[in-house]
Amino acid sequence: MKEPILSVAILKAEEINFELYGDYYSSDEKQKINGKFIARIDESKIKILQIDKVINHSEEVLFFYSNLETDSFLVHDVEIGIQFHWQQKENQRFQGSLKFIIEDNKITAINLIPIENYLTSVISSEMSATSSDELLKAHSIISRGWVLAQVEKNKNIQKDNLEYSAKSETEDELIKWYDREDHKNYDVCADDHCQRYQGITRLFAHNAQNAVAFTRGLVLMYDGKICDTRFSKSCGGVTESFENVWEPIQHEYLKSIVDNKYEPENFDLDLRNEKSAEKWIKGNPPAFCNTSDEKVLKQVLVSYDRETKDFYRWKVEYEQEKLAELIKRKSGHDFGKIIDLFPLERGFSARLLKLKIVGTKKTLIIGKELEIRRVLSETHLYSSAFSVEKINIVDEIPQRFIFTGAGWGHGVGLCQIGAAVMSEKGYCFDEILLHYFRGATIQKYYE
Repeated sequence: MKEPILSVAILKAEEINFELYGDYYSSDEKQKINGKFIARIDESKIKILQIDKVINHSEEVLFFYSNLETDSFLVHDVEIGIQFHWQQKENQRFQGSLKFIIEDNKITAINLIPIENYLTSVISSEMSATSSDELLKAHSIISRGWVLAQVEKNKNIQKDNLEYSAKSETEDELIKWYDREDHKNYDVCADDHCQRYQGITRLFAHNAQNAVAFTRGLVLMYDGKICDTRFSKSCGGVTESFENVWEPIQHEYLKSIVDNKYEPENFDLDLRNEKSAEKWIKGNPPAFCNTSDEKVLKQVLVSYDRETKDFYRWKVEYEQEKLAELIKRKSGHDFGKIIDLFPLERGFSARLLKLKIVGTKKTLIIGKELEIRRVLSETHLYSSAFSVEKINIVDEIPQRFIFTGAGWGHGVGLCQIGAAVMSEKGYCFDEILLHYFRGATIQKYYE
């Protein structure tokens, strides 16, 4: 099999400023072009302007490169960390071809790039390109497998003309998960919703390039299929199973595991039990990802991630007025004053799968993991593995809520901070992978 070409959505906006460096061709121009351009919508088509000259005016525009290594393009004001606390805009440079389409009355900029070039950027964007070799090799394999699994899933949905649904809703319950339903016109997006891809904006270090080259074409396989190799920042000591976070499909290689060589003492690890979950969340059990070692954290956490200090165990406090307003705005429902946040169902890592919100005007059950985090924060709570303490209760109405939580992210698959610690302790990339993805095998998918 040949190396696949990926389509990656970089930015969606009403107008996009971009620059072409080197020798590019447009889809309807035979001569080479470069310089500064603006893309905007005009009469339901995309108009490309260079100064005052119209370069292109069509429903879809493609600029393709002459030389992958020397040609590049710059896109202005790319949003990164969308809906997270580090959300910001950057000018980003990319290799490969640049395509523009219209979606939802806006222009989407799409990068067409060979997967190995894409991966070198992902590894340098998701973590420091100067991380340890074994961590980078492990992450190269899971990032390759994850994106190939998404491409395969999209093909199957389209081939079988399936209606993909990511929620179930009744008057009393909203269960929603966030995955692939909004990526119909390209393979993946470039932000944390998929996996971070920031082109050649992040300086490539030789060991990031070497890790991708060393693992070229390698993926994790299970039962003859590419593994959907998920990952998050910190599992909090126990990983979560796939079906509890995303669609209700079980993957044997994405079962819950303890993120340590040995099970911790003095803890009941059936964290679906509320009493056990609360002790776990308020405790400090040993785990690979239980670290404050700056040398290790710098490998996984880029500069804006390091604003987060307490990721293994954390606390967030809300006053009644702030929490009620937040839940109303994020959920679209007026609960009145919040009386209780009641845990109905937890997963294997103590992450909440269903939470009952009880207000003076309305009661509603919400889930899954990310929907709970989204409704209870301006961006996202670090995870849904939390307990809630109600403080200063007046006429049965708590005036303050204290959230105590564990982990950072959904917790499924590889724990990035745990994997970094394992690498520092001398584990090889295959040992790291087979710790998190039990029963999988490492195989060559293309040359």
